[in-house]
Amino acid sequence: MSTSKWTPKDLPNLDGRTVLITGATSGIGRAAATELARAGARVVLAVRNTERGGEIASALGNGAEARKLDLTDLASVRAFAEAWDEPIDVLINNAGVMAVPEGRTKDGFETQIGTNHLGHFALTGLLLEHVGDRVVQIASGAHRMGKIDLEDLNWERRSYRRWPAYGQSKLANLLFMFELQRRLAEAGSPVRAVAAHPGYAATELQSRTGNPIQNGLMAIGNRILAQSGDQGAWPTEFAATEDIPGGSYVGPDGRGEMRGHPTLVSPSSAATDGDVARGLWALSEQLTGVRYAFESSAPAASVPSRTA
Repeated sequence: MSTSKWTPKDLPNLDGRTVLITGATSGIGRAAATELARAGARVVLAVRNTERGGEIASALGNGAEARKLDLTDLASVRAFAEAWDEPIDVLINNAGVMAVPEGRTKDGFETQIGTNHLGHFALTGLLLEHVGDRVVQIASGAHRMGKIDLEDLNWERRSYRRWPAYGQSKLANLLFMFELQRRLAEAGSPVRAVAAHPGYAATELQSRTGNPIQNGLMAIGNRILAQSGDQGAWPTEFAATEDIPGGSYVGPDGRGEMRGHPTLVSPSSAATDGDVARGLWALSEQLTGVRYAFESSAPAASVPSRTA
């Protein structure tokens, strides 16, 4: 594997592999789904808007399909998992919201921690028995401003602040990934957990904060500083297909990890705090009611071969 100036042209042949990706009707999720399907993967889009998802799946070909999933509703997460009965090579936890106004999921979680972390925590736990190769968690450079408050994860006592809440949710994504990898390795599982972040990519995410002034400022930033949504998906594609170790974190190689070609990058020290990770895991199990069953008997998935 070479991490030098990687692009989607370096994707291996993914014929016969199934990739499940959440939130793939726009942005980096859709871009990643498009490239992975182009490389031969069968892509399943786990989305809220199945009409739009179906249109995208039809365009992708290779047996792509869209299935209903609402990460803000644990009943929907459970229904999705209960209906799933086939192998998954790669699970990509991509869906997310950013800096939105204060709100609650159907289960009473703060919207950002509920969508970005707790929904994916539950989904991964319920689907893990089907996963043969890896789980890819999409994080963000914003994890560096995050702080986990295990006493008030859902902002019930603190005065809500959208950006610190976003940072907390993205820090939770990385803590979850590292703790998942630790537990998989301890169980002797061949499945690996890795993470990726897109840098600063111009997507629809920046226009959904619910604040017109903030949306406008971010639109300016998109034009001046950001890379395209397609390029923002490169770290996801790299993390989903390259033979990297469990616990790897992938991001852009230039401009302070804001843009560039995917490479292995370093998270903040807070993201690798084992005590906090274990505390967050226990709290996430308590809040979602999902407890993981780690299996060591699953056969190791082969690394896809390079396209000629």
